[in-house]
Amino acid sequence: MALSTLIGTLELGLIYAIMSFGVYISFRILDIPDLSVDGTFITGCATSAIFALHGHPFLGIVMAFVVGGFAGMMTGVLQTKCKIQPILSGILVMSGLYTINYKIMGNTPNISLFDKSTIFRSATDLFPSDYTILIVCGVLAVIVMALLYLFLKTQMGMCLRATGDNEAMVRASSINSDAMKLLGLALANALVALGGGVLAQYQSFADVNDGLGKLVVGLASIIVGEAFFGRKTLFRSFMAVVVGAVAYRFLLTIALQMGVAAIDQRLLSTILVTFAISFPLLQKYRRNRRKRRC
Repeated sequence: MALSTLIGTLELGLIYAIMSFGVYISFRILDIPDLSVDGTFITGCATSAIFALHGHPFLGIVMAFVVGGFAGMMTGVLQTKCKIQPILSGILVMSGLYTINYKIMGNTPNISLFDKSTIFRSATDLFPSDYTILIVCGVLAVIVMALLYLFLKTQMGMCLRATGDNEAMVRASSINSDAMKLLGLALANALVALGGGVLAQYQSFADVNDGLGKLVVGLASIIVGEAFFGRKTLFRSFMAVVVGAVAYRFLLTIALQMGVAAIDQRLLSTILVTFAISFPLLQKYRRNRRKRRC
């Protein structure tokens, strides 16, 4: 693998780690299958791209986070106030966001930023180096991980974690579990949109159809990382998200170099996630067979 390919894979892995932190909150902390991720990812891409197109790339990153949070709150409202099933709530928001994202992008399916200022182009102009973009991606991922870690250690963060573990106990403790779900889904989708916003400026374009399969990418990153680090502590879980996102990108890069078509990446991701989820059960089945033989 060439050095440029290696660096590019690391950069993409770190960007997708930001998105995967959002999936981690909904999937692991709240234990909610949030399908709106595929929509909010593009919301982040579209918002970031449109601001960068008008010369405000840094504001675009911030607004991607904010707009994604509002979209996540809508998912939470459908679940908690309208009493709609989590899966259906995610589908409804994802479907609605397709049109909203199209409107954000000025009724065009894609936006090009090749001749516009982005956070990466600004960083490269200030510190010209082959590793500048990689450093920027690494710094962003570390900042997100550190801030999220500190938040989840606060009293509100502990309440959020408790809501996912045992909602009945949280309600018995006079904690508003619906408010915690709203907060968690807003934060989860804000981080997903933030990852999308960073990716749009990294690849210098945004496409309204680029969000398909991003939930599977996030799940794959989490599950692959947990195979290395486990999830006994919050820090190890966070390290699993980062390492898993990078490892997942490496697996896809290796597959592409081996001749797997780009269009087959989603099928490969699905197979990888299915195998990773089923791996503990397969191990248990294997141990039981050994015991029977003995």
